[in-house]
Amino acid sequence: MTQNNYKTQSEKYDFISGQHGGYYRYDFVDHAYLYNLYFPPEAIFTNFKDQIHDLVLNYPVAQDALAGLIGKIINQPAERIVVGNGAAELIKIVSGHISNKLIVSVPSFNEYANAAPLGKVVEFPLEFSSFQIDVNKFAMEAIRVKADVAVVVTPNNPTSMLISKPDLIRLAKKLETNNCMLIIDESFLDFAENHDLISMEQEIEKHQNVTIFKSMSKAYGICGLRIGYMLTANSQFAETVRDGVHIWNINGFAEEFLRLLPAYKQEFIASCKQVRTDRDGLYKKLRSIDGMTVFKPDANFIFCRLPDYAQSAPEITKKLFIEHNIYIKECAGKTQPDSDRYLRIASRTETENCNLVEALIQVMNLTNRQA
Repeated sequence: MTQNNYKTQSEKYDFISGQHGGYYRYDFVDHAYLYNLYFPPEAIFTNFKDQIHDLVLNYPVAQDALAGLIGKIINQPAERIVVGNGAAELIKIVSGHISNKLIVSVPSFNEYANAAPLGKVVEFPLEFSSFQIDVNKFAMEAIRVKADVAVVVTPNNPTSMLISKPDLIRLAKKLETNNCMLIIDESFLDFAENHDLISMEQEIEKHQNVTIFKSMSKAYGICGLRIGYMLTANSQFAETVRDGVHIWNINGFAEEFLRLLPAYKQEFIASCKQVRTDRDGLYKKLRSIDGMTVFKPDANFIFCRLPDYAQSAPEITKKLFIEHNIYIKECAGKTQPDSDRYLRIASRTETENCNLVEALIQVMNLTNRQA
C-alpha cells in the first residue's frame, strides 16, 4: 500500500498512525520517531555499497564475535555483553521469559510492559505533574510486590528527563538486598550533556544487580539495521539472556556497521552536539507558545502539555498531519493522568523545527486567539 491509495490526507493519517515504521515511503515530515539525523556519515554507506555482495551472500558472525565488536566500542569485556536485534529483542527475552515479576516506572517505553505476560508486570507512576521518579518509593514498591526485575529509562521516553547517577546508584543498592535486577535503559543518553559522567556503564562492575540496555538505533541513526545491546557484570544473568537469542540474530550489514563505527567516533560526537543544538532551539520555540507546558529535555525530543484552550492531543496530532503533513506523537496511549493532553515531539533540523512550531500554532488556532 502506497500513498497513492489514499483518497484523502485523513485516510493516510489513519494508516500511518497504526504503523511502527516505514515512514520514509509516505512523504511526510516525521517528528514522531526518535533518531539522530546527522549520523551515520556518507562514508559508511559507501562502504556498504562496496561490500554489498559479501554482506548479502555470507553468514554474519554469531554472538561471541558481536559482543567483542560492541566491547571495542564501549570499552567493556565481551563476556558482559549480549547483542540483540534491536533492544526490543532483549526486552522481549527479559520481560517475556526471564522475569517473574517486573516493575517499570510509567509513563515510559511501552514495550517493557507489553512484552510481559498478563499479571507479571507492575506499573509504578512517576510523580505527577513533575514526572520525576522518587527512587525510595520505587524501591519500596518493587520490594513490596516481590519484583525480580525493575526498569527505569534515562532519559525517559516520553518525558525526555534524566535520572541522576546518585539516584540510580542508591536505587541499585536498595534493590540488591532483595535480589532484584535493575535494568537501566540508556538508549537516549548520548544526547544528554556530559554523557560519560552520567552513564552507569563505567560503574557496572560495582553492581551485580545492574544491567544496562541500549538501543543503538536512536543515537546512531540506524533504525533499519536493528542493533541493541545489554551490559552487565552479572555473568549468570548475561548467560541466561544470551541463551534466549538466536545464533544469527544480527545481519551482515549490522555487523559491518559495528566494525566500521570505531573509526567515526569524532563524527558521532559532533552529530550528538548538533542534535542538542537543534533540540535546545526547539525547546525555546515551544516555550514561547502561550499556555504550553514544556519540560526541559535531556534527549532528542520534547515532552509538553497542551494549553487548556487547545483541542486534545489526538485531535491536534491528526489536524497537524492533515493540514501540514507533519507527524508528531500524541501520548494518549501512555500510562499517566491526562494522557490525552500531552505530546512528544522529536527534534529535527532547525528549519523543520521552525516549520513545526508555526504549524502547531496554526492548528491550535493561537493566531486567531491572540488577534
